[in-house]
Amino acid sequence: MPVNTYVTYRPEVEQKQENEEEDIEYIVEHMAQTNSKVFDKHRHAVRDAHAKSHGFLKGILTIPENLPDHLAQGIFAHPGYYDVIVRLSAAPGDLRSDKTPAPHGFALKILNVPGERLLPEDPSDGKNQDFLMVNIPVLAFGTVRKYMQMLPFITEAERAPELVMRGLRGVMCGVDHLVNRAGLPASATLKGLARSQHHVLGETYHTMAALRYGNYIAKLSVAPESESVKQLTGLQMQIQDDSSIRDLVQDFFRRNAADYVIRAQLCTHLGRMPVEDAAVLWDEEESPQQVIGTLHFPQQNTFSPARRVYSDDVLSFNPWHGVKEHQPLGSIMRVRMQAYERSSCFRHCMNTQPRTEPNHIDDMPD
Repeated sequence: MPVNTYVTYRPEVEQKQENEEEDIEYIVEHMAQTNSKVFDKHRHAVRDAHAKSHGFLKGILTIPENLPDHLAQGIFAHPGYYDVIVRLSAAPGDLRSDKTPAPHGFALKILNVPGERLLPEDPSDGKNQDFLMVNIPVLAFGTVRKYMQMLPFITEAERAPELVMRGLRGVMCGVDHLVNRAGLPASATLKGLARSQHHVLGETYHTMAALRYGNYIAKLSVAPESESVKQLTGLQMQIQDDSSIRDLVQDFFRRNAADYVIRAQLCTHLGRMPVEDAAVLWDEEESPQQVIGTLHFPQQNTFSPARRVYSDDVLSFNPWHGVKEHQPLGSIMRVRMQAYERSSCFRHCMNTQPRTEPNHIDDMPD
């Protein structure tokens, strides 16, 4: 595809919504109150989203040589290797049983990357890049206003998740329609996830919202590459108890290594691929996924006591931990700047844990 078909990044691609600051303030306060209630329930602070961990991985990102110019952008501009940390999780902001279907997350932290930081006060001291992904390609609520309207349903889901999944059927059908048009599997939607629990290591994970990709705009995704995880794609997990997924991940990595590809889907038209609405699915026929690197994870213990405590209580992930060349875009990403910051402060304060970023891969214990 000719490079001149890709939209060039410029600040004007973002357009603040009417009353956006007030809406963000409302959302952040609402999430903080819910997070506080979850703390009272467990007497331990957890993340206000993706609270439950399934496993923690150490690996290596390889950026290949000779990427074309439109892909050799940001931290992918030069070939090389980076240590990475990944947290696998369930999306809700409470510690639910694995028997209740939910979207799953793949939070990727790339260590010691060069570049000017997005936030001067970033606790990573100018070193790490976070990309947060979920195993569905779009959000049912793709703007701050829509998210605010959905908050009552989301909050109620913490109390009666099965009831709310049925209540959101209309929203799910709309997302299903978009995903089915793109030829993606039914399980790539909330409705599909309510029906099935495919193996988390065989899933494809998406940023859902857009971000700056150097001179361009993109959504990123991570997809299985080695046969060890490809054979898990679409495979139903056998959920026997409240933490079966943790055990499945741990058992897999005791015996196997895994490889994934990280890909960029570049924006070709702001009308058809907007940055301000994360509910719009970008057509892969118009702009296919293009490989920008590989992730390798060796055999390891993914849930040792020391690794769990460090990763759940000390480690933070935030889409705004990173360099300016990968700035998150759109109102959903803008609300995350404040929401993630407040949640992290609360969690570290209530658990009396230091708020630090890893400088070396061995900062995460084995």
